[in-house]
Amino acid sequence: MTASQPVCVGDVRRLAETAVPPEVWDFVEGGSGAELTLASNTPALESVAVVPRVLTGVSTSDTSGTLLGRPVAMPVAVAPMAYQRLLHPDGELAAARAAQDAGVPFILSTLSSCRIEEVTATGGTTWFQLYWLRDEELTSELVRRAERHGCSAIVLTVDAPILGHRLRDVRNGFTLPPGVRAVNLDAPDDEAHVPISGTSAVATHVAAIFCAELSWRHLARLREWTTLPLVVKGILDPRDARHAVDTGADAIVVSNHGGRQLDAAPPSVVALGPVIEEVGGACEVLLDSGVRGGTDVLRAIALGASGVLVGRPVLWGLAAAGEAGVRRVLSLIHAELSEAMTLAGCADLAATGELRTAEVRSCARHG
Repeated sequence: MTASQPVCVGDVRRLAETAVPPEVWDFVEGGSGAELTLASNTPALESVAVVPRVLTGVSTSDTSGTLLGRPVAMPVAVAPMAYQRLLHPDGELAAARAAQDAGVPFILSTLSSCRIEEVTATGGTTWFQLYWLRDEELTSELVRRAERHGCSAIVLTVDAPILGHRLRDVRNGFTLPPGVRAVNLDAPDDEAHVPISGTSAVATHVAAIFCAELSWRHLARLREWTTLPLVVKGILDPRDARHAVDTGADAIVVSNHGGRQLDAAPPSVVALGPVIEEVGGACEVLLDSGVRGGTDVLRAIALGASGVLVGRPVLWGLAAAGEAGVRRVLSLIHAELSEAMTLAGCADLAATGELRTAEVRSCARHG
């Protein structure tokens, strides 16, 4: 980026907002309905206070760990997000290269605007996120392609049988611009490019291709299809977490889809503790939705999570400066996590997981 580097993730967000058309910004930033769940995610995380330890002799902290049995530089993965070429011509390729440089997994969306083969060729750790499609043969072929080209996990998103009613996109009559499409589907997506007043073209396209009847039998079938680690993303109820583990999930992502699906869902961090308690260590549990910096990663680990997914901040970096912007975002998160761990008296993630937390009623944001 430029000589005047952003010093926090919020700085990157401000740069990003001026770098893309307003309708694209709304597509990235918007949530469903009145955006109540969207608005609750980050404040709910900020209400978690972490009680530091003192006199531990810690002057530097090791943020490294593992996710799904593979080493990571910090307990973070880049969340799956669609159509990243909306924000920069290099799209997912730029974000994947930055994730590789940061030593964290990149999760490639079914609705990626770059091909699986291109992204895995960057050499980083790639997990493939799967939406179950009406065309089951195409769904299974996506899994086979992900396996053939070196993806190291399959992430099934289970909270999006249909898209939530995203009013910003509806008001904008949002359509994908020419040259941006879900290239891994190898199928016509004209609906996503045709403007219709009062309608999101992306929602229309998704309604045409997603399997709205997604159920536990689909998860069981996916478990039979692949020997790769299986991650189930979009769980909030502990009963669903238990069922996922019993069906063969290796990890669960506690997520409300960044506030883009049910607009009455709880903040993900509120659901995190009960899910962790229910699974009792039988699988890894990651937190998604509302993570905006390294201190949020500290909070999640202290609450018992194995790690977090980072979503919108990566898109902000991509919009602001492509690969360099994403690299800066991930670097800022890493530096903030390292500093927060040191200030909390933690030499490593194991010590971080032993920290106590407390709830505070409100928290003013700065920066």
